[in-house]
Amino acid sequence: MSEYLNNKEYKQQILKGLIKDLHSGRNFDAVKREFNDLVKEVDATEIASMEQQLISEGMPPEEIKKLCDVHAAVFRDSLLNNQQPELIPGHPLHIVKHENDEARKTLDSIAEGIEALSQVREDRTTILEDLKEKVSFFRSNLDKHFSKKENIFFPYLEKRNITGPPSVMWSVDDEIRDMVKSFKKLVNKWDPGNSRELDEMKDSFIKMRDRVTEMFFKEENILTPMMQNALSEEEWAEIKEQSSEFGMIFSDPGAGIWKAESVSNTQARPQRDDKGLGLDTGSLTPAEINAILTNLPIDITFVGKDDTVRYFSQGKERIFTRTKSIIGRKVQNCHPPESVHVVEKIVSDFKTGKHSNAEFWLELNGSFIHIRYLALMDSEGEYMGTMEVSMDLTRLRALQGERRLLQYEDMRH
Repeated sequence: MSEYLNNKEYKQQILKGLIKDLHSGRNFDAVKREFNDLVKEVDATEIASMEQQLISEGMPPEEIKKLCDVHAAVFRDSLLNNQQPELIPGHPLHIVKHENDEARKTLDSIAEGIEALSQVREDRTTILEDLKEKVSFFRSNLDKHFSKKENIFFPYLEKRNITGPPSVMWSVDDEIRDMVKSFKKLVNKWDPGNSRELDEMKDSFIKMRDRVTEMFFKEENILTPMMQNALSEEEWAEIKEQSSEFGMIFSDPGAGIWKAESVSNTQARPQRDDKGLGLDTGSLTPAEINAILTNLPIDITFVGKDDTVRYFSQGKERIFTRTKSIIGRKVQNCHPPESVHVVEKIVSDFKTGKHSNAEFWLELNGSFIHIRYLALMDSEGEYMGTMEVSMDLTRLRALQGERRLLQYEDMRH
């Protein structure tokens, strides 16, 4: 049997068979015993390849998502026995580990706060307010941690045709986000005299913490070694540069000793052309066009007719974080798996001419955000691409009365 196991393709067939057995309802312990008997060892790349093949063969990503924690449990011992990659302080993967460790500390602190609420019977106000702050801090930083992974790391895997595992992981990230949101609501609405609500809060926290720590296990034992083996030093330098868009997450990881290679500027800003570019209502130089798009009080993203992201604006007041790694990325991969079918429907309707725009609005972190998708057509009516325009309307919705041009001197910023 050992000579066959050296054959990667044969090993993949065994792994896929075991996972299919799990999804068919076979007993977990039986599957794990068979794995230990037949395979024993597996690395992150093999797991990713196995999931990618299952998806390519027709298994829906949603199906894999349902049991992805069970998959990790089957392979856990083998993954833990693998030699852990060396992470140099300052390297993006070292920062991921730092963020995870800091998140675990925050979870421990939240657990202590919940326990304190259980023990104290008198004035719980101070403890509760402290707990609320910690939960808010955890939620906002975990969201940034996940967003950085989804919008910077995943595109580099997709360029290597590794799309299945990132899609599944992103979907699980969103489930965790929902769990954290639900837990936060329970904390914020808790009536100190209601023991039943406190028990509900504890139960919600335990379930949420388990999912978070399981995701951290996957990031450190599957995603990290997989990316470390796949990416070049120049790509890590690009990731390091783009990560600054998200700022500090949980705590300052320090400068570290890893130094990024210089990032080649593949999208150099065009030089001024005095002749300008002829437009329908005037002319502008490339530099002027860039300045206008950069200073518009809206976010713009353009997706070409081949469904790839071609451009996004870099305004001062960004609504949604964008990094250069999304350039060339399929628009379908820029959205959570649960909403991809809606994106595809919108783009399809634009291409056929059924619709020319789609409009949405939502409340996000206390702001009212308006999002509009516009179909762009050439002079012959041929589809050129889709433009996404996002705008924070919070301040505009609150305006009352009027302020005329002649009142300029009274303006307050």
